Amino acid sequence: MGPMTRRARATRLVVCPGDGPPGGKDTLAMALVVPQARTWRTTRTTRPARTTRPARPARALRTPRTATVLTGAGLVLLPWVVVLARTMPQTTEVSHWSTAWIGLDLMLAAGLTGTGVLLRRRDPRASPLAAATAALLVMDAWFDVTTSAGTGGQGMALLLAAGAELPLAVACAVVAGRRPR
Repeated sequence: MGPMTRRARATRLVVCPGDGPPGGKDTLAMALVVPQARTWRTTRTTRPARTTRPARPARALRTPRTATVLTGAGLVLLPWVVVLARTMPQTTEVSHWSTAWIGLDLMLAAGLTGTGVLLRRRDPRASPLAAATAALLVMDAWFDVTTSAGTGGQGMALLLAAGAELPLAVACAVVAGRRPR
């Protein structure tokens, strides 16, 4: 045996005698190293072709169904927005107002901190967390500005939206748009 066999033994690779390129006789190929060797082995098969169809992955079946449900839900919301616009009172008194805002700010803190930590670790889970955080930041800016309209706090709400919440949302969207590595 030649030097190829010694090299195969030294690196503990499988050597397949006679599996060279089509038309070659008694050649050696390392099936685990040379990508062409894998092709040679698969094209030179003597087994009959499969008669049964391989099963489709369940994920492929769920995606169109999920897309249909999500699209339908979005379209159903459009008439609901019209109903809300016609029936909602202009003003209302809300209980637990501070709890709602504190909860939203805690979710923002967790999202921003978690995105930063995962980003520093180069963890691919930073992308979906950044997308959720961007959505929360835009929502926070929207509600800050709209609920402060006509009050003394409207200037501060606009300043925070333009100077902090929306730029952070854009930064999170950029992170979310990156391909995980």
